[in-house]
Amino acid sequence: MASLMNPNPSLAALETSIRLSSTTRGAQPGLSAFARVAVAPAERKAAGVGLISTFPQYMTTPVVAPTSSSHVVNKQPTVNWRDTSSSSTSTSTSSSSSTTSTSASFSSQLARVWREIQGSNNWGDLMEPLNPLLRDEIVRYGEFVTACYKAFDLDPTSRRYLNCKYGKKNMLKEVGMENPGYEITKYIYANPDISIPTQIGTCCSRWIGYVAVSSDEESKRLGRRDVLITFRGTVTNTEWIANFMSSLTPARLDPHNPLPEVKVESGFLNLYTSDDRSCKFGVGSCRQQLLSEVSRILNMYKGEEMSITLAGHSMGSSLAVLLGYDIAELGMNKRSSTSTNTSTSCSTSNRDENREIPVTVYSFGGPRVGNSSFKNRCEELGVKVLRVVNINDPVTKMPGVLFSNENFRALLGDKLELPWMACSCYAHVGVELALDFFKMQNPSCVHDLETYIGLVRTCNMKAQIQKDVADMRNKAWQFLFSAQVLVTLCMCVHL
Repeated sequence: MASLMNPNPSLAALETSIRLSSTTRGAQPGLSAFARVAVAPAERKAAGVGLISTFPQYMTTPVVAPTSSSHVVNKQPTVNWRDTSSSSTSTSTSSSSSTTSTSASFSSQLARVWREIQGSNNWGDLMEPLNPLLRDEIVRYGEFVTACYKAFDLDPTSRRYLNCKYGKKNMLKEVGMENPGYEITKYIYANPDISIPTQIGTCCSRWIGYVAVSSDEESKRLGRRDVLITFRGTVTNTEWIANFMSSLTPARLDPHNPLPEVKVESGFLNLYTSDDRSCKFGVGSCRQQLLSEVSRILNMYKGEEMSITLAGHSMGSSLAVLLGYDIAELGMNKRSSTSTNTSTSCSTSNRDENREIPVTVYSFGGPRVGNSSFKNRCEELGVKVLRVVNINDPVTKMPGVLFSNENFRALLGDKLELPWMACSCYAHVGVELALDFFKMQNPSCVHDLETYIGLVRTCNMKAQIQKDVADMRNKAWQFLFSAQVLVTLCMCVHL
């Protein structure tokens, strides 16, 4: 599921359609002069979907996007995002002092609105057009996931084969992140409980990601102390097999509230909960390692404003969603009334919100994780999931290519839901940001993480180019129509 075959594809060579739309208004994406895909899948009908696409090589001239109003899905009071948009689209011709001032203003803006960026309003008013602050955060967290791939040792002759090449202290710098703003506190290992001949090595557990916490300086910029957990995608044989264990099984992660109707893919749950004590690197299951470290960090910084951010690609995004659900189901993100200082003038609802540490998942090219009951439970617990997907990526349509909640809703309509659908059909969790790219020469790019990140990074420019092309086309038609009318009038006068 993880694309390691094409680590750095050329965005200019991608053959894609030109569209930017949101199905929150019930709109069907239309064709353009350069379109390759006629209609997005039926699951685009889910709330909060934005669609972004790349362009032919001859249309990559940068265009500064003017300030425009965004489409508001949720009506909760929010900050004025237009100020942010205008500051982020300033040209690179400004002086260095002006650039520094803009950067400082951008950082202070993030510190003020970080809860909205983390999905407190389900990103309703940030998706179309894609808010620059949100765009930068998606790219930033995506690069932390990319670090997992760059640091993963694929050399069979190495002593660290299928583990991390570097130590925790220098890993991010070794992969090219000079000022990451985070300190890695723990490496995470996973072991699917699958009895098959595995790749060369002394144990089954493999390095799958890491836990990091933001530094004091970075926390000031972010407006809170951020606990970050990232996961790579599929690499090993046992992980591939786990991906195809697509039967639904009860999660039962909270022993005091088992909720048998909440089901997840058995392979992902196996990878998350299985234990391999024979491995010298891992201690306990992936789940035990993660919950222990997250609990330790939350206790260490319990007097501060905090957030929990989970990011992953492909299979890693499934683990991120499972961990987010697990943390919220166990109540680890709930704070006691004495944990945070709240003003007596604040309302009770505001105090409750401040006591709960936000849990946000940034999913890149992730598959479905569980059934509709799992989706509903995540929403009840307040787990926010932003799914960045390519509509041409087959991984994002699995498991449940045939039996998924989205497909049945497309056939039966939103008003009709069969009783067994909630337990027996897969359903995506969260809000979807849909990309549209494809490359004939290298089809594997549809799942490549760096392609995902590169497209999100340039999406505002691409959207404006599309608008300019449409405006030029409309003006050309108006000119031709006016010329035709003028010629007709002249002929009538002549006659």
